[in-house]
Amino acid sequence: MFPISANGQLNLRIISAVAYNFIAYLAIGLTLAILPGYVHLTLGLNTVLAGLMVSLQYIATFAMRHRAGHMCDTRGPRRTVRWGMVFCAASGALMALSWVLRGHLWLGLGALAISRLTLGASESLATTGSMMWGIGRAGHDYITRVISWNGVTTYCALAVGAPLGVLLASRLGFGAVGGLLLLLGAGGFIGSGRMAPVEPPGGDAVPITRLLWGVSPYGLALALGGLGFGVIATFITLYFAQRHWQGAALSLSVFGLCFVGARLSCSRFIDRYGGFRVAMVSFAVEAAGLALLALGPSQALAYIGSGLTGLGFSLIFPAMGVEATSVFPIAVRGSVLGVYSSFVDVSLFAAGPLAGAMIVHGGYPAVFLATAGAVLLALAGTVWLASTARAAS
Repeated sequence: MFPISANGQLNLRIISAVAYNFIAYLAIGLTLAILPGYVHLTLGLNTVLAGLMVSLQYIATFAMRHRAGHMCDTRGPRRTVRWGMVFCAASGALMALSWVLRGHLWLGLGALAISRLTLGASESLATTGSMMWGIGRAGHDYITRVISWNGVTTYCALAVGAPLGVLLASRLGFGAVGGLLLLLGAGGFIGSGRMAPVEPPGGDAVPITRLLWGVSPYGLALALGGLGFGVIATFITLYFAQRHWQGAALSLSVFGLCFVGARLSCSRFIDRYGGFRVAMVSFAVEAAGLALLALGPSQALAYIGSGLTGLGFSLIFPAMGVEATSVFPIAVRGSVLGVYSSFVDVSLFAAGPLAGAMIVHGGYPAVFLATAGAVLLALAGTVWLASTARAAS
């Protein structure tokens, strides 16, 4: 056996906690590629209802964010994670029930709708709980590293889950995916019960209005930065088709690889140079990538644009998150991260319809340029926040 360094032991303590975030997003990824086709093609419903079934998850995630953070602060992150696993298992059971009831259209659709809501609740509880559990296991000095690892598990799980869901549904049917979600949630619940809890920090609660007021400037910057990811995830395949290019899936892979690579290799810059400086550079890189997607005349430049967008977006969440949590006491950091995360939920939910409407009137280059402008607006807001923080200190 090779000895594990202190740094390696620290990473293992973090990864053992954020592994439950991986489970939550693996469940999301499993349903991501198969849900619209099931609603539209198997059940025979229109694309509006298909889109609504996808969006229900985001609505529930947003609604549960503050509750998940408050639960971490008052009852501890392990309990929060375990509730997330319960909701994951319940979502799988309801998804399987929807498949069984597919001959009774509205009963099956109702079960599917409740399944999507419970999966959204699972995401909030597991994500916020995993982050706070990792911070408790590693120490508050390593909050950047914990948030970064949490993001890595998110995108790795989505990358694995989507093709696995397609394969499983094609071989065994839609209900089999629900069964796998049930097993994932049950396994996560059992596994999390065997890990040592960390005590909630204790201290006075902060009113939600004060949390919203204090977190909003950082969250708005995050939301504007998140539009780049939302637009690429939703429309890059249609953009490639409109240009008669092949290999749209590769552009998403390039985005994901650059995102994960930056999280793993560059997160230390946040502790070294500060969250504001890293966020400024990240916003500039993301905007450049989106502009290249809009103006680049070749498929190769489109790949580079996707990569730059992923590279830039990667560090925005941890960089601005570190600055947002620093202005509140440790006792409410779970609530702060819950509220802060909700801004990216809103961003991803809004990106599709806003960009879709813009594409109708201005085409794909216009929407990528407009999104680059939104990211530059986030950059300007970050410069203002940094100058305000310097003046206050």
